[in-house]
Amino acid sequence: MKTWIVADADHLGGSPRVRDTRISVALILESLAANMTIAEIVDAYPSLTEASVRGVLIELSRQNELQTV
Repeated sequence: MKTWIVADADHLGGSPRVRDTRISVALILESLAANMTIAEIVDAYPSLTEASVRGVLIELSRQNELQTV
C-alpha cells in the first residue's frame, strides 16, 4: 500500500501534504467542506489525481480508527 500523506521540513513547513505534490491535506479537507467533489478538486489542482485524494481520505480514516482504540 502506498503512503499518500507525507511531511518533511522542506515542504509546506512540515505540514502534512499529498505525496509528490505541494498540496496540503488541510486544503483537500477544506475543499471537501466547501462542497467540492473529488473531481472538482482534481480539476482545480492538476498535480492531484482521484486516486491520491481518495488515498489521503482512506489514510486519514485509518489514523482516526487507530486513535480511538
